[in-house]
Amino acid sequence: MSTPDDRDLQIVAEQLGREPRGVLAIAYRTPDGLPAVVKTAPKLPDGTPFPTLYYLTDPRLTAEASRLESSGVMKEMTERLGRDTELAAAYRAAHESYLAERDEIESLDTDFSGGGMPDRVKCLHVLIAHALAKGPGVNPLGDEAVALAAANGLRGSAIPADWPENPAAEETEAL
Repeated sequence: MSTPDDRDLQIVAEQLGREPRGVLAIAYRTPDGLPAVVKTAPKLPDGTPFPTLYYLTDPRLTAEASRLESSGVMKEMTERLGRDTELAAAYRAAHESYLAERDEIESLDTDFSGGGMPDRVKCLHVLIAHALAKGPGVNPLGDEAVALAAANGLRGSAIPADWPENPAAEETEAL
């Protein structure tokens, strides 16, 4: 993570099509050096609660997250959570880690973390942002979503070339 400079914030504004709010850090940069995930304050400058600690900004990644969402990946992941106790436990641990990190900055007095954690998969944008910010091994479903995006042409440009392959590839239908 790095403190954003004026150039970073300008790039993020261009990526979002609006001025970024509450940016604390650039949480992940793409292999080509661009900001792609920002770490945001739990409350925006105007005091509005903003529970999304990690926010995906890179248009390549946001487009791929949207494409994956529309392909049914979230439904399949949620179904797996209901039958795979190890996956569910790891996903819950990711949720608890997310909350603890956000609460260290400022507590919102809520157990909402984002992305549907810990019981379902609701937003791949949040899960991909979390996985990229923290690296492989923290959010199992975020890791899978990043691996799917990497396999769909983003490896080496928006996603590190060495991001692990998707361990659930056999269980996931071809996308």
